[in-house]
Amino acid sequence: MNSPRMTPAFDSVSRFTHAREGSQFGLTAKALAICILLLGFSPFVISASEPVNINLASAEALAGSFLGVGLGKAHRMVQYREAHGSFEHTDELAAVQGIGSAAVEKNCSVIWL
Repeated sequence: MNSPRMTPAFDSVSRFTHAREGSQFGLTAKALAICILLLGFSPFVISASEPVNINLASAEALAGSFLGVGLGKAHRMVQYREAHGSFEHTDELAAVQGIGSAAVEKNCSVIWL
């Protein structure tokens, strides 16, 4: 005859997994995993590594560090810097064609003078 308890090992594992599923730890772990997935794969997460010196950085470095700034805008930032001298304040970036005050505010955490 088949008994509901197939083996003692199966019964222990079954009890353990059912107990874990309903426990607070299990729910917390699931919630944490979901948060990590959402934050880790979200396109809205700023993953700025190091601040970039806007007076020394190449166009490629600027484009790679600034959100919403591609290589074309980064080249304009370098050209502006070469034509007008070093930036003395971060707000001066807004004078570059295609870079507005909103872009400067969005990237203030990576701008370094």
